[in-house]
Amino acid sequence: MPQPHGSKLITRHATKNPQELKEFQTIPINTNLAEDVINIANGVFSPLTGFLGYNDLDSVIHQKRLSNDIPWTIPILMDAKENGLQEGDTVLLKNDDVGLQALLDIKETFTYDKQTIAKEVYMTTDAAHPGVKALNTMNDQFIGGNIILLNTSQREFDEYHLTPRETRILFKEKGWQEIVAFQTRNPPHLGHEYVQKTALTFADGILINPIIGKKKPGDFKDEVIIKSYLTLMEHYYLRKRSVLSILRTSMKYAGPREAIHHAIMRKNFGCTHFIVGRDHAGVGNYYGPYDAHDIFREFPDLGITPVFFRSFSRCTKCNSVVNDKICPHDQKYHINFSGKKIRALLQEGKIPPEDMMRKEVAETILQFDHPFVE
Repeated sequence: MPQPHGSKLITRHATKNPQELKEFQTIPINTNLAEDVINIANGVFSPLTGFLGYNDLDSVIHQKRLSNDIPWTIPILMDAKENGLQEGDTVLLKNDDVGLQALLDIKETFTYDKQTIAKEVYMTTDAAHPGVKALNTMNDQFIGGNIILLNTSQREFDEYHLTPRETRILFKEKGWQEIVAFQTRNPPHLGHEYVQKTALTFADGILINPIIGKKKPGDFKDEVIIKSYLTLMEHYYLRKRSVLSILRTSMKYAGPREAIHHAIMRKNFGCTHFIVGRDHAGVGNYYGPYDAHDIFREFPDLGITPVFFRSFSRCTKCNSVVNDKICPHDQKYHINFSGKKIRALLQEGKIPPEDMMRKEVAETILQFDHPFVE
């Protein structure tokens, strides 16, 4: 099992709550920021202990590393309105949706050109890109500083949520040494199952780790993703070789940079390998189909091994799911796993063919009247 990113699993929880919170200025934050606070506190974002300051942000933007040279590719930023906050102040961060209360010790306040962030992180300044759009809605002032998590409330899907500390204990109890992680934001089709099981042949176990959180319209809803995977695992996976645990974070749609970020988070969960597919974390036509593979060459010190899958399809000649390394047959014999086609059939209330999606999975999805984000 690998060491956490930066060699230490971060924990930023209060050992005891301050007696009087009224003395602190309260800053309401949105749910995405609240999730960042929780992920910092639980060690998902190790080695971060808080929100990036100017030097770390500048290094991440231009070098894809923190200022101490540890690989890091996605800015974790706290924005705020100009309200007289100064270095040395402590403020109370609050979000009612998740019942969050956290203290932020302000190390610095600063501004940074958003166009530069967008160009470097998202490889575009196009306001139609969902990541750029979210960045443009942030306030101009950023706050760098450490956080301490005080409280969160019980939430839907908590029974499927494990922290890095918990997954590491679980993997150790199972005797797993080689653990492969699979990220998803969709219900599984046969191509996904093929990728997971192919990777599992050389590992002791697999962590299926769907992202739960804000998604763009047309994406599958969280409950649909979870229930469909539970169905697949019940019927087609060995319990002793597979674990399902959700990851609460927002998709940035930052393509190759986000692939590195996703790998780092799974390293913190204790995984040794991370599956990277075609156009990982992509959206539209902003990235090349294998940019998320190529970027890993820049990080020989990442500490988690990527497992690349370029393409896979069902070959009617082989009568199985194949990839471009193992099948000699012409493309006319290949059936591609088209997400659009599967979605269209499900939207019509139809079960996709069994050479595309397991019938049990499709039936689980169709139990929901409205399975897509609107």
